Amino acid sequence: MGAIMLLLSVGIAFAQDVTIKGTVTGAEDGMPIPGVSVIQKGTTNGTITDIDGNYTITAPTGSVVSFSFVGMKAQEVTVGSQTTLNISLQPESIEMEGVVVTALGIKKKEKSLTYSTQQVGGEELTRSKDANLVNALAGKTAGVQINKNSSGVGGSTKVTIRGSRSISNNQPLYVIDGIPMLNSVSEAPATAFGGSNDAGGRDAGDGISNLNPDDIKSINILKGPAAAALYGTQAANGVIVIETKKGVKGHSSVSFSSNTTFESVMMLPELQNQYGAKGITSWGSKGNLDAYDPKDFFQTGVTSINSLSISSGAEKMQTYFSYANTTSKGTIEDSGLDKHNLNLRATTKLFDDKVTIDGNMNLIHQKVENRPVSGGYYFNPLVGLYRFPRGNDLNAYRDNFETYNTERNLNEQNWHNLQAEEQNPWWLTQRVRSDDERFRSITNLTVKWDVTPAFNVQVRGSYDFISDKYNHRTFATTHTALSGDNGRYITFDNRQELRYGDVLANYNKNFGDISFTASVGASVNDSRTKSVRLDSRPKDLYYANVFTVANMQMGYIEEVNSQRQMQSLFGTAQVGFKDFLFLDVTGRNDWSSTLAYTNSMSSGFFYPSVGLTAVLSDMLEMPEWVNLGKVRGAWSKVGNDLPMFISNPINSLGVDGNVIINSTAPFDDLKPELTTSFEIGTEWTFVNNRVKFDFTYYRTNTKNQLFQLDAPAGSGYSFYYVNAGEIQNEGVEIMLGLTPVAKNDFYWKSDFNFALNRNKVIELHPDLPFFSFGDPGNANYWMRMDEGGSYGDIYGVKFERNNDGSIKVDEDGLPVAGSDYEKIANINPDFNLGWNNTINYKNLTLSFLIDSRFGGDVISMTQADLDQLGVTQVTADARNKGYVDVDGQRFNNVEGFYSSIGGRQGITEHYVYDATNIRLREMTIGYNLPESLLKKTKLFKAATVSAVGRNLFFFYNSAPFDPDALYSTGNNLQGVDIFGMPATRSLGFNVKLNF
Repeated sequence: MGAIMLLLSVGIAFAQDVTIKGTVTGAEDGMPIPGVSVIQKGTTNGTITDIDGNYTITAPTGSVVSFSFVGMKAQEVTVGSQTTLNISLQPESIEMEGVVVTALGIKKKEKSLTYSTQQVGGEELTRSKDANLVNALAGKTAGVQINKNSSGVGGSTKVTIRGSRSISNNQPLYVIDGIPMLNSVSEAPATAFGGSNDAGGRDAGDGISNLNPDDIKSINILKGPAAAALYGTQAANGVIVIETKKGVKGHSSVSFSSNTTFESVMMLPELQNQYGAKGITSWGSKGNLDAYDPKDFFQTGVTSINSLSISSGAEKMQTYFSYANTTSKGTIEDSGLDKHNLNLRATTKLFDDKVTIDGNMNLIHQKVENRPVSGGYYFNPLVGLYRFPRGNDLNAYRDNFETYNTERNLNEQNWHNLQAEEQNPWWLTQRVRSDDERFRSITNLTVKWDVTPAFNVQVRGSYDFISDKYNHRTFATTHTALSGDNGRYITFDNRQELRYGDVLANYNKNFGDISFTASVGASVNDSRTKSVRLDSRPKDLYYANVFTVANMQMGYIEEVNSQRQMQSLFGTAQVGFKDFLFLDVTGRNDWSSTLAYTNSMSSGFFYPSVGLTAVLSDMLEMPEWVNLGKVRGAWSKVGNDLPMFISNPINSLGVDGNVIINSTAPFDDLKPELTTSFEIGTEWTFVNNRVKFDFTYYRTNTKNQLFQLDAPAGSGYSFYYVNAGEIQNEGVEIMLGLTPVAKNDFYWKSDFNFALNRNKVIELHPDLPFFSFGDPGNANYWMRMDEGGSYGDIYGVKFERNNDGSIKVDEDGLPVAGSDYEKIANINPDFNLGWNNTINYKNLTLSFLIDSRFGGDVISMTQADLDQLGVTQVTADARNKGYVDVDGQRFNNVEGFYSSIGGRQGITEHYVYDATNIRLREMTIGYNLPESLLKKTKLFKAATVSAVGRNLFFFYNSAPFDPDALYSTGNNLQGVDIFGMPATRSLGFNVKLNF
């Protein structure tokens, strides 16, 4: 009897009522939600949240309390000992558990996917903003490498997914709300030889840099061809799927954010202040010098991003409107950016909610003044700035960068050593001017008809238009190798447009234990380019410094009027068994206008994929602490889009009506690049989803590369094309997510991502012993591929060595350079590692991202050039010691050593550096203003103030520049620094207000 009474008393104790208080907010914007129903499940005991989202309810321990609101996903919580419980509700658009947006905008259960994807929420893009939102992805995704162009303000970004595989195009496809976007890539096919390392590669651009990051709900990265196979020839390099925000039914909000950061330069060359001038070099005598500090040339940059959004959701119609303005003053004088974004999206339901219409218009206007060059020797103020002899008075050339010429009645450049690759830095910033302006409009409309609960038909259309205008004005007395006697004027007008339309029929139905979903459709992708480029060189302007077309002697005219069209049929189906076994198949056939005049024109090309997923945690009995366990595998074939005018090249007109005779043979066997891929992986979550693990192994083989070769003598042509070669990428991706602490007042989320990729050139072509991305010209390095080598190998000049391995010397005791180009470096990292953290304590939030790259090589031609002139601290240290030590071998003639091995034609092996670096990529400290304070204002529902920083510092870096900064976002000149703009550190603040 006593035991029974004891049990009853214990039961009563555990069933005691608990009074719980808290706030209900929206997961997307953090705003309090009034009118939320808070009900003890199975009873009439309940309440609703007040205007500030607050509630109070008393319920017994062990009972379940439900939180529900129209348009939001209901949430249930078991009552424990807690007295404070804050709830975050998700919109109903993601009511299905773990739903992600995949190819063509098709939504699937995350656990049913047969391939690896990675999703980045919109908050990750806006926590610490960048003028180019692509940079916010750096370090946050496994297998995705983000490299920023070193041109500074307005510069673009190179995105590579699972390694480079194409000699012509490695940029991914960008898709916004299921519709492809325009993405500027080079149309020129790769040539076996030709080009110049001074010119660099074309900036391939990025498709989403123009967008407002506050408009983006999430980004899902389809890494492998299996995930992207439904996009066919556009998807060989992966797909970045963007889902934008829209109005939510039953939810209205006004949000404002303001982000201001201050940029300062870092990673400047280490120059010496001990040895003075000797002619135009710094090999003079030792003394205490008052030398110019290059840091004084740069100013503090300021970037401000302001965004206002209004969202409203009625029962039948939802709208979303936003305006954003980005202004940026660069670290180079008179350089800056101004960008405006205007976005309107409306969604409505008609005919008893069976028809949904979703329309969106995005308008962008961007202007960049005096965009700095990304590197190189020409038009680059850093060349003269860094080279200037130490101890001489550089300020005299700053204050008087030009002098008046009475004979010509104009100002002329004032500089001590005027040559094409070195001019007065202030002349180049003040008298070599440029401006480029972009207007872009992205308009799309989607109409979806729910014919039956299981079947719907969707029609979409989009028009993406870009107008770019560029003007470059070079004043007279700029070196004549770059400009005529009267100056130089370049004007460029480029228009691109993409018309896209598709129709998609979707079916989704369960048949007992069998689930079946299928989509079939067709699309038309039509892109057009019209451009005119006028350049007064190689002739001249009639009158000095008059920059108009009427004043140009037409030295160069280039006009492009091109169109390409892709017509496609595609389909996908998924069969599921008991919601734990899923089989995916896709197929797509593309007919491309670039295949005209080829044997494949009528049949096009077919791209299939197949994948299988088994959810082990649903199939087998597992411990309670296992929430999800699955294995997956997929195989696919996809293509890579083709250059235009290859299959049937024709003659063209040049300046003054001159006929340019085509010198390339027609290529009627032209085929697109073909990538075959397979991947296997496994995903696990444990301990109430507080531990998440994802592992992927993949291998891709890309064939049918397009090479241009020298034509045989007597063929009547100079060149011909071949499809040949095979490049293999093989790698591993690991993602680990941890939630070490999850309490009412303290929350810590930590994510790791690891990726390694191994690239190998399996074969090229019998007539092509190696492939080079351009030729060395007058520099001793180039990127080159050999069979058995790797995409990313850099060839250069090594020290000539004796049989014992020592460096061979000449009669003057100086190193002897090797006579042949040899492999000296490879740009590819051994692996990348990112560590992203978010820590919440009450109203405080700390987030930081440590981004790491291990292995790989980079080359600094800046260091080589400056060493040759004796301006670097390295040369001063050697002079102080009296010798240079290389691999234990001493060279006593320090000036002779660096004069022979430095510079553009020196021994490049000496200027290879390990690219390993570990940096604090992002850090933010935010404070959510307390509700008690906000209530007094009677204006704000939520307010957050944050201190933000990007690229704050390196924990480790052995290279003399930022190894992740690129001279070019094209395929050439990767891993090479040639007087690139220095990396910048950003510090600032962010304010977010919800009304």
